[in-house]
Amino acid sequence: MLRVVLFLATNLAILLVLGLVMNVLLPAFGIDPSGYGGLLLFAAAFGFGGAFISLAISRWMAKRTTGAQVITQPRNSTETWLLQTVQRLSRKAGIPMPEVAIFDSPAPNAFATGASKKNSLVAVSTGLLRHMNQDEVEAVLAHEVAHIANGDMVTLTLIQGVVNTFVIFFARVVAGAIDNATRSSSQSGQGLGGMAYFAIVMVLELVFGILASIIVFWFSRQREFRADAGSAQLVGRDKMIAALRRLQQGQESQLDGSMMAFGIQSESRRFSELFLTHPPLERRIHALQQL
Repeated sequence: MLRVVLFLATNLAILLVLGLVMNVLLPAFGIDPSGYGGLLLFAAAFGFGGAFISLAISRWMAKRTTGAQVITQPRNSTETWLLQTVQRLSRKAGIPMPEVAIFDSPAPNAFATGASKKNSLVAVSTGLLRHMNQDEVEAVLAHEVAHIANGDMVTLTLIQGVVNTFVIFFARVVAGAIDNATRSSSQSGQGLGGMAYFAIVMVLELVFGILASIIVFWFSRQREFRADAGSAQLVGRDKMIAALRRLQQGQESQLDGSMMAFGIQSESRRFSELFLTHPPLERRIHALQQL
């Protein structure tokens, strides 16, 4: 959950900043915002640019946000076990050894992030280490390693780039339509002023960006099933099911008041699930039982 929220929040912030820059560059390059060809090209450049910038700083952002401390020299048996377990799982999954970190949180949580398989991070919370036994922690680590092996962050970035492109494009198309409607209904024949047009574009980008995140959330839910299956292959299905059952008993994560460990919300309504980054725990357990 945490890696997706950080990525989306960073991407949305960067998208808005790039949108402001784009409002300046379009006239500078002589591109009419109502000219769809040039606009779409710029939208793609800035949309994918924002997504890849978010990916590039994802590991740094995760460390800064959670206060995760990378284990460079193990200070106790727990840290030694964590390093050895992630190394063994990474070797089995066929990926380079990621950084391993611990962050302070009373709730069981874990995440993996990074720009590539060679530059990745696996982090676990102190609450996870306290509330789970070694088999369950191993399954959680395998789940995160599977995310890296599956290239989930890169795929998420590509999807986000496409989404950004259309958010930027349609925000300006709609703003242009509003400008034309204002111009035709005005007695003076004047449309929106420059600042008013830019303000509408920014608001539309924010609204469209939030709505478009539903697509990203859907992909995020699908990749959780794949990561669960990957964990089952690495350490066994029973261990992953046991870890998920343990999470069902846990309290809500202090990292986000409405999210449970692993970022699972408790709502079961279909509409609410559109905005979930993770499927409900019972569905994940059922999917593992069907393997």
